[in-house]
Amino acid sequence: MSNLIIKNATVIDPKTSTEEVKDVFINDGVFAEKADPKAKVIDAKNLHLFPGFIDAHAHLRDPGQTSKETIATGTKAAAAGGFTAILAMPNTNPKIDSTSSMKLVNELIASSAYIRVFQSACITENSEGKKLAPIGTLKNAGAITITDDGSCLQNNDLMRRALEYANMFDLLVMDHCQDASMTARAQMNEGIMSAQLGLEGWPRAAEDIIVSRDIILSKYANARVHLQHISSAFSVEMIRGAKNRGIKISAEATPHHIALNDSMLSNFDTNYKMNPPLRTDDDRNEIIKGLCDGTIDIIATDHAPHSLSDKDVEFDYAPCGIIGFETAFPVCYETLVLNGSMKLMRLIELFTSAPAKLLNISGGSLAIGEQADFVLADLNAEFLYNKTFSKSSNSPWLGKKLKSKILATYYRGREVFNDSERA
Repeated sequence: MSNLIIKNATVIDPKTSTEEVKDVFINDGVFAEKADPKAKVIDAKNLHLFPGFIDAHAHLRDPGQTSKETIATGTKAAAAGGFTAILAMPNTNPKIDSTSSMKLVNELIASSAYIRVFQSACITENSEGKKLAPIGTLKNAGAITITDDGSCLQNNDLMRRALEYANMFDLLVMDHCQDASMTARAQMNEGIMSAQLGLEGWPRAAEDIIVSRDIILSKYANARVHLQHISSAFSVEMIRGAKNRGIKISAEATPHHIALNDSMLSNFDTNYKMNPPLRTDDDRNEIIKGLCDGTIDIIATDHAPHSLSDKDVEFDYAPCGIIGFETAFPVCYETLVLNGSMKLMRLIELFTSAPAKLLNISGGSLAIGEQADFVLADLNAEFLYNKTFSKSSNSPWLGKKLKSKILATYYRGREVFNDSERA
């Protein structure tokens, strides 16, 4: 563990309501009240120091899809984006639906992760939506949430039973909200752009219907349900109403749904093909409003690596999703803070203390005694995003200039990323 003195940094910590220029001390990998006189000194004048970011929705593809990503490459990319903890989705091969698969992935994490990785488990066996996975056993094996992720559970009664079991074991249920009967051949948001491009439309109602279903079931089961990557304005409205009624609903938005709209697909670039799809500016603006007023609880990347051969095909055949660790903060900083929609303190909360609270994990704070996970950033810098530490490169921001730069990421007081590595 490193003993450090970070001097002259502009420190922002939403959990302790701190926003000031001060020195920060780290002793034996923990934030300390007093400095070790022999500690290494880092001058952070004109830089910002934040708690390490926490991503509650990421795909590491390992085990089973290591041509796209590994735990090592994925967590290195996460560190380059300022993340010191991530929650991995269970749609690996094999799926994380048993103690044996949970043991396998935990061994891989222990041997190769640069940062903290929490693991989610499946709601149903093999995420097929037919039979519940052994939820209690999976929690005992280390799962902190359950989700069928990209395979939204269509059977309402089975979802109800899943919520009842999850409630017994105090597990958060995360749901990818998609009525599959409405999206069988869908390629992009249903609207003017889909009509102009001749692509099958993906209606907002496919999301809205499952959001309403989950709100109803959350109320009747009195269980916590987290709605992943919300993209529809009406879904935001329903979530706001549910929260006002005290229903245990939470939600996330992604940087791409915050910053982009469906017009970006005009040249059939598959790096803009998402699930759920990019929608209109009306939807995007309602998501931003929801982030500002607390309707949407966190920002999550939905980091989804795909190989070049996967994406370099006709639009209809390309898989959905993009990588997102390294661009998440710069994209949100420019879209939300520099454009005047949100204060920096709120943005940092959405990346740190809010996901820590949602997942009921430590971290997301610079408080004395907390593990020393933190980020140094230059908010005045621009950089050309021309290198990724991910094994895949499916990003619409690759080759573009981004505003603000993560200069260094520290996990347990140890540097796990430095900007010099981008050279």
